[in-house]
Amino acid sequence: MLSDDPYTDENLTNPYPLFDRMRAAGPAVWLEKYGVLAFAGFEECKEILEDYATFISSAGVGPKNLHHEPAWRPQGILESDPPVHGPMRAAMAGVISPRGVRSLRAQFEVFADELVEQLIGRGKFDGVKDLAELFPIRVFGDAVGIPREGREANLLPHGAMNFSAFGPDDERSRAFFDQGAGTHEWVMNNCARENLSADGMGAQIWEYADRGEITAEQAALLVRAMLSAGLDTTVFSIGNTLQALASHPQEWARLHANPRLAKFAIDEALRYESPFQSFFRTVATDTVFRDIPLPAGSKVLLFMGSANRDASQWGPTADQFMIGRNAGGHLAFGMGIHHCVGQPISRLEMDVLFTALAKRIKCLELVGEPVPYLHNTLRGWRSVPLKIVAA
Repeated sequence: MLSDDPYTDENLTNPYPLFDRMRAAGPAVWLEKYGVLAFAGFEECKEILEDYATFISSAGVGPKNLHHEPAWRPQGILESDPPVHGPMRAAMAGVISPRGVRSLRAQFEVFADELVEQLIGRGKFDGVKDLAELFPIRVFGDAVGIPREGREANLLPHGAMNFSAFGPDDERSRAFFDQGAGTHEWVMNNCARENLSADGMGAQIWEYADRGEITAEQAALLVRAMLSAGLDTTVFSIGNTLQALASHPQEWARLHANPRLAKFAIDEALRYESPFQSFFRTVATDTVFRDIPLPAGSKVLLFMGSANRDASQWGPTADQFMIGRNAGGHLAFGMGIHHCVGQPISRLEMDVLFTALAKRIKCLELVGEPVPYLHNTLRGWRSVPLKIVAA
């Protein structure tokens, strides 16, 4: 039993000492403040994520049991179980296929090169506002086919509000809901068929509805989910990767010397500073897990941010950022049938951007203290002040 609160400013700013104590305490800890059993180890989190029949998602991935309490918005692919989940995932996977994703690389590269050129001309910039937010909003918004007008004002606060529901209903969460007021309507309106470009991925999702493979309501929800997969957490992932590389100049030097290491640097950053720190599952039937009786209907809380720093999985260097590490298999994208189906898009965005940066920039330096973004579910930065020197 722990009296610690993972959601204080102090623990959100630096969660890793608490994660160490949680893992050391045993396979699970009871968080007294929230009355929930929490899992922080890699093996435990992975096994729960893979067992979708016992630890279900349709009751919500936040603390509320949506089988008994109303959801604040229609439930989408992330909050569904088989058989509902299958057709929705098939549609999403069909659109975000390896072939479809590869076809986007050229247009992503054009804007990445333009953006890097502009930043080199400036020398100093904010890695969040001028890069991590700007790049996905432009390239991924275009790829989905939503209108450009209103993206920045609506998509980012909507994502912060949406992911706030995956954590406790507290003052911080309510503040993000206040900031996101009205954005849900904008997002859903622009996920409708008539407001999407005819050649984007959003329109391709609607083709599945035309064939009767999913419903019209599911099509709109899948376009919404696609925006989250390729935008919200991608913004945080880019910012986290920039901060990690700038804080470890020897790792940036390795990447600059060999830009093909971008994929490894990205996976290591996803492991090292996971953008998605935690969410809930619901126990479907009475079960015993790690010798712990779990009654049906109870919630369990999974800390992927802790699992991805678990020394039993990653060795004694788990708390170090090393792009030479084989970080594949991390839980930043989840695991099992709810493994993020949009991750190929996120990976493509990041690979294109960091390859362009690595080729053109010799030095990447912090010129001020990064400002943390405090959120109950997401981990990232509000500001990462950077200086760059062209090769």
